[in-house]
Amino acid sequence: MTITITPLAPEHFDAALPALCDTLCCSVAAGASIGWPDTPSLDTAADYWRGCLQALQAGERVFLVALAHADDAASVVGTAQLNLATMPNGRHRAEVMKVMVHPRARRQGVAQALMQRAEAEALHRGRWLLVLDTLTGGDAERLYTRLGWQLCGRIPAYAELADGRCEATTVMYRQLQPA
Repeated sequence: MTITITPLAPEHFDAALPALCDTLCCSVAAGASIGWPDTPSLDTAADYWRGCLQALQAGERVFLVALAHADDAASVVGTAQLNLATMPNGRHRAEVMKVMVHPRARRQGVAQALMQRAEAEALHRGRWLLVLDTLTGGDAERLYTRLGWQLCGRIPAYAELADGRCEATTVMYRQLQPA
């Protein structure tokens, strides 16, 4: 599968929405810790994505999608977002959030490609300090470490899982080389 990583243009949002909802719901069902302990309804997922679109349109967020077919917004198989700090003392930083890959597209380099594009987009916007949090001990933490992210610390009992247990989250950062 050849994947194209691109910013989601607002005019393509409606075409992408069903695939975005499917990616979110299937990712949570497969165990991704991205904000929901249980698989959200399609309406809840659509409301979440509409909120992301509003943040994008307000200039607060960069919304990346991984497309299975370069010219087809409906072929989303992964996403990542950069939440841009807006306070005057934070215009050099951003938070990487909601990195997810549809289970059918995992183990094909999609998450790594999303992260690399997120870093490039951050630098393009003058953001050279990135932060993120991820479930401690998971595949994502191993990926981020492999990509050069540094450990800040761990917060116990941060994320509730589907079985009701609360697990730790790992907070990480990466300083990019300013352009």
